[in-house]
Amino acid sequence: MSPSFRFRLERVRAVRERKEKLAQRELADALSRRSSSVSELRSAEDRLEHAREEQRSVVAEHAALSGDDLLARQAFLERAEAQRRVRERELEQREAEVAARDAELVTAATEHEMLNRLRERRRGEHDREAARRELGDLDEIAVSRFGRSRA
Repeated sequence: MSPSFRFRLERVRAVRERKEKLAQRELADALSRRSSSVSELRSAEDRLEHAREEQRSVVAEHAALSGDDLLARQAFLERAEAQRRVRERELEQREAEVAARDAELVTAATEHEMLNRLRERRRGEHDREAARRELGDLDEIAVSRFGRSRA
C-alpha cells in the first residue's frame, strides 16, 4: 500500500485561493463604485445642461433682470460646473482604483494558478511513482509464483 498524495504547499495554495477570491470581491466593489460615479457624473452633466438652458432662455427672452438675479444665475451655473468637475475627478479616481484592483486580481490569480499547476504536477509524479511501485510489486509476485510453479 503506497502513501496517499499530500501536497506540502496546500496551506499556501489555500491562502492564495482566498486572496484571489478577495481580489475578485474588491474588483467587483470597485466596479460598482465606478458605475455609481458614472451615474453621478451623468446627473451632474444633466444639471449643468439644465442650468445652461435656463441661462440661455433668460437671455433669449430679453427680460429685464436685476443684477442680483444675474449674479444668482451665474453662481448657480458655476456651482453646477464645479460639481461636474468634482464628479469627473471622482470618476477618474474610480477608474484608477478599478485598474489597481484588476492588477491585484491578475497577480493573485496567477499565483493561485501557479500553485494549482504545481500541485497537479506533483500529483502526477506521485501517481506515476505509485504505479511504478505497484508494477514492481506485481512483477515480484509473478516471479515468485512462477518460481514456485516450476519447483
